[in-house]
Amino acid sequence: MLSSLASIFYLMLSTLLMMAGLGLMNYLVPIRSIAEGWSPLTISVIATGYTLGFTVSCIITPKLVARVGHVRVFSALVTLLTVSILLCSLLVEWHAWVLFRAIAGFAIAGSYLIIESWLNERVNNENRGALFSVYMITCLVGSIGGQYLVPLADPSTTVLFILCALIFSLAIFPTALSTAQSPAPIAQARFDLMRLYRRSPVAFIGSLMSGALSGTWGSLGGVYTQNIGMNTAQGATLLAAVLAGGAISQMPLGRLSDRVDRRLVMVMCSIFGVLACAVMAIFGGLGLTPIYIGGFFVGTVLYPVYALNVAHANDLAEPNEYVTISSAIMILYGLGTVSGPLMAGTLMEWAGPNGLLWFLSAIFAIYGGYAGFRITRRSSAHGISGGKTGFQSMPLPLQGTDPAGAPNSALNDGDGPRG
Repeated sequence: MLSSLASIFYLMLSTLLMMAGLGLMNYLVPIRSIAEGWSPLTISVIATGYTLGFTVSCIITPKLVARVGHVRVFSALVTLLTVSILLCSLLVEWHAWVLFRAIAGFAIAGSYLIIESWLNERVNNENRGALFSVYMITCLVGSIGGQYLVPLADPSTTVLFILCALIFSLAIFPTALSTAQSPAPIAQARFDLMRLYRRSPVAFIGSLMSGALSGTWGSLGGVYTQNIGMNTAQGATLLAAVLAGGAISQMPLGRLSDRVDRRLVMVMCSIFGVLACAVMAIFGGLGLTPIYIGGFFVGTVLYPVYALNVAHANDLAEPNEYVTISSAIMILYGLGTVSGPLMAGTLMEWAGPNGLLWFLSAIFAIYGGYAGFRITRRSSAHGISGGKTGFQSMPLPLQGTDPAGAPNSALNDGDGPRG
């Protein structure tokens, strides 16, 4: 096990630094946007640039890696991250920020694909759980640490933007100087939306809804913290609580969904999500504690629903369909991350900051309601062997090589279940 951990040490160090920069950037950008007087809807439009760039990169990056290799592409993409945040500090104009955020989204998605491709080649049945746990912890610690850098300086100055650029630049060094062998080229993304719908209508609709959930919170969570009067340290604590909830709950929910109908777990998560959002909206005026608690519990169901969609779709897929179907899920998820913030931003302008929570509640309700409806239309999935694909924890949404969380062939022994 120690040799396995040593083989990914430099990769995880680069990941830690990159996630710290990302955590700082994703909290800094909405705070600076509010300081400029931009409306929630305008900030939502800026966020669509990021998600569009993210989705496009999932298609283009594998082709770049095939031409010049993992290390060179990773270095180029992290350089793009550095450029994107420095451009935001040089030209503070929201139309330009849409482009700058698209550059950042393209770069971060490609970086995720490279990191996870590298990681997947280092895992096997014996060390899979341990190495992915290290990856999850690395992402969580980096993201939270980056968010807590925001209170160190005034977001209206260029200091935090420069600090973020420095962190991104440092993330290049560990992998660039590592002597570890690069992995094989990333699998090309081939998606077929209609095939996904035929196999699993729940995963089709659920991917859109889960994208809307995490995309909306990721884009507007920082706006929410500022609009309810939190300072930057308090806002960082709330964002950290949501992330921590997602990290802690993924494996328990995944194991539960391996034992019962996954759609039932989706319904349970949706009910819980509606209640958690309601607690934040109704009792948030009583102090910070209800907001922190509510945020933690929102996180426990907001992030894992994407992994549940991937697992349910793969339960119903032929082994040769895993990559195609998971790629379709990834594209639908990306569409959700684009549309969700736009609708939520409009609602926040009309209903105030709690409009974000009521929007999340509505999406949770649609997600769970449709899963419940499908339970009445088709029985639980059973494959050739009467089993399921194993649930794979995913530390952040819209990640996954193979290319979007498709099961590893060793995990499924080449013979996945159908339904």
